[in-house]
Order: sequence, then C-alpha cells, then structure tokens
Amino acid sequence: MAGTPIDNAIRALRVVHGDMTQEALARECGVTRQTIIALEAGRYAPSLELAFRIARAFRVGVEDVFQWKEGA
Repeated sequence: MAGTPIDNAIRALRVVHGDMTQEALARECGVTRQTIIALEAGRYAPSLELAFRIARAFRVGVEDVFQWKEGA
C-alpha cells in the first residue's frame, strides 16, 4: 500500500507523553483508534483539522507532529 508524502512523530510523542495509548489519543481527538493506527503507519494523511487536534493533544505545533517529505 502506498504511503503519503507526510511523515509523523505521533508514536514518539505518545511515548514522551507518558506512553499515551492510541485509544486515549483517538478519544481526545474525536477519531477511532484505527485512524490513529493508519496515521502512525503513514497510510493516511490527516485533514488539517485533525492535524491541529493531534498537535493540540500533545501541546505542540503541527510541524512538531507532521513533516512534509522533501521531493515527494
């Protein structure tokens, strides 16, 4: 399955934030755990709204969570 041109640091940020579970992040962002799994695996690019919700859940900027792959 093809990925997206967007990398993310969701897994690393979950660890830094007390080993937050995928389920806890999903609840906080109003999505399913499957959505978080797909995002972490790079199979899904978030909407702008979801990107902001995830960043807010970690209390960081959007670019601390998501990065555009140069040359993609």
